[in-house]
Amino acid sequence: MQLSARQKKHLRTLGHALKPVVILGAAGASPAVIAELDLALEHHELVKVKVRSGGRATRDLLVRRLCDGTGAALVQQIGQMALLYRPDPETPAIRLPAP
Repeated sequence: MQLSARQKKHLRTLGHALKPVVILGAAGASPAVIAELDLALEHHELVKVKVRSGGRATRDLLVRRLCDGTGAALVQQIGQMALLYRPDPETPAIRLPAP
């Protein structure tokens, strides 16, 4: 899923006040974590994830793995925090601006 700069800005605004729903530790992106994130995306569409492991390359790899495993789009990644978005296919709760 590709998001335009305008859509990402809108989602960053909505995600600013969110608390992390999923926190990754030393175990990394296990199938159980991906399943839990998938469930969180079904309920919320916009989810903040905290990745507490390794260096920058490791965090980038884990976030990419989470996005690939759930079909979510990476909105923003700053340090240990990542903001992921996946719209509900039937009734999206978040209305995105036109690209």
